[in-house]
Amino acid sequence: MRFMMLMIPLGYETAAPDVQLDPERVAAMMRYNEVLNDAGVLITLDGLHPPSMGARVSFAAGKPIVTDGPFAEAKEVLGGYWMIEVASRAEAIAWARRCPAAPNEIIEIRQVQEMSDFPPDVQEAAAGFGDLKK
Repeated sequence: MRFMMLMIPLGYETAAPDVQLDPERVAAMMRYNEVLNDAGVLITLDGLHPPSMGARVSFAAGKPIVTDGPFAEAKEVLGGYWMIEVASRAEAIAWARRCPAAPNEIIEIRQVQEMSDFPPDVQEAAAGFGDLKK
C-alpha cells in the first residue's frame, strides 16, 4: 500500500519567498529520511517552496483563472511530502509519528488510490494510466 505523508507547516502560508531553513532542523529531517530509506519504505520525497512563489489555476468560471501566491484564503498549505510503501495505514501512522516535526507542523497521511481499488468500468476508462507514470 502506498501512502503520502503530507507535511503541513502552520504559518508557511505567509512565508516569504526567501524563507531561511534552520540547518539543525534540516539535519534532523535528513536523518529521518535516511531511516525511511534504509527501512526500504521510501519511494520519493520533496520539499516545496512557499506559496508566495506559487500560483493557483481555478476553473470556477468555466475557464482557467490564474492567481499568483501568496493566497489570502489559505489556512494550511503543503511544505513537502513523502511517498512511502508500507503494509497498512497503521504502519504509515507509525512512520509519521517518528518524524522529528516541530510543534507547528502536522503530517496528514493519505493512502494512494490503486487501479485495483476501482470497479472494472473505471479501470477501463483509465486504461493506459499506468503507462503515463513511467
